[in-house]
Amino acid sequence: MTGPQEVNSAWIPVLSRSVVLRHDRVRDTDLLVLPERVVVLRGSAGSVLRLCDGANDVGAIVATLAAQHPGAPVADEVPVFLGRLRAEGWLT
Repeated sequence: MTGPQEVNSAWIPVLSRSVVLRHDRVRDTDLLVLPERVVVLRGSAGSVLRLCDGANDVGAIVATLAAQHPGAPVADEVPVFLGRLRAEGWLT
């Protein structure tokens, strides 16, 4: 398994079967609902995870976010973020 720093751009990430992405309207924040716990997502993490739909590879996710956020370091940060979630078992 590759580490969080080494994510293949051809990998097509998708949420694991036991993980659900939800938006909490009361707190206006995105959540990852896992068995027996909830992870509160910060910043644009929810936007990144919405693109992990099994149709977009990492390269396409980075390209989409780079177009939406010009000048942001998405090419450096997004693959590392996805790698961390994969290491946690939240993405497959």
